[in-house]
Amino acid sequence: MLVQVLSYQIADSIDIKAFKAAFKAELYFSDTDELFYITDEEQYIYVFKYGVVCFLSYDHIRISEFLRLISPYCKNKFDQSLEEEFKIQTNSAKNKIGFNSIEIIGSDIEVLRLIMLNVSQSVALDYYHEQTTKLMEETNYHTQILEAKGSLNISGKKLKKYIGKTLLLKNRIAENMYIFDSPPETWEDENLNKIHTDLKRTFDLNERFRNIQEGLNIVKDNYELFRDLLQYRTSYRLEWVIIILILVEVLNIFVQKIFS
Repeated sequence: MLVQVLSYQIADSIDIKAFKAAFKAELYFSDTDELFYITDEEQYIYVFKYGVVCFLSYDHIRISEFLRLISPYCKNKFDQSLEEEFKIQTNSAKNKIGFNSIEIIGSDIEVLRLIMLNVSQSVALDYYHEQTTKLMEETNYHTQILEAKGSLNISGKKLKKYIGKTLLLKNRIAENMYIFDSPPETWEDENLNKIHTDLKRTFDLNERFRNIQEGLNIVKDNYELFRDLLQYRTSYRLEWVIIILILVEVLNIFVQKIFS
């Protein structure tokens, strides 16, 4: 049977604890970061703390209804969510992964959950890549001005905000993305481990994760350089202020001596 996985990045984060208390469908798996529900026969919903909701065998009407239901538990909900689609052919003769689909033997729930996990991490990486690209564009803008004019046109407060935004994004990725960690279910199950490895390769999760990390490191290095330049500029101005004050004081003493 052909079934469809649809995964959506709908917000910066979802309050897992509060939603778990409110939503009373059959909960197959839960921890502080994830909730995996069986809502009907061979229909599943996977909710992640990092703002992703994944559906298996759901039509768009029911998806829209659920997204409205979970909306109050979202932090910084997006006006337009990111989406990723993946197809699963169950009860196949053998396991086989294609570009945007997978064939699996049977329809084991752990295999289905593993597939939904990888699709969800993929759409989350799309979001983090989008945020990193915006920071890179902002950095390049200031770098080009520095090259053209030999000076920065950014205030210290604004620079600190961008450094904070970069560090916050790095921390969120480190906290939420378990790209390099295999789920515990795969440790003692060779079949699950192989499917997980193949899915990571299909979605290119490791390489995309590294690219995001490298991009954020470049942004951080550039902004720290900008900060040093601003500190130098501030120190330079302060030195001139001190020199001017000393000159004023000397002139004041000189004038007093003349008129006395």
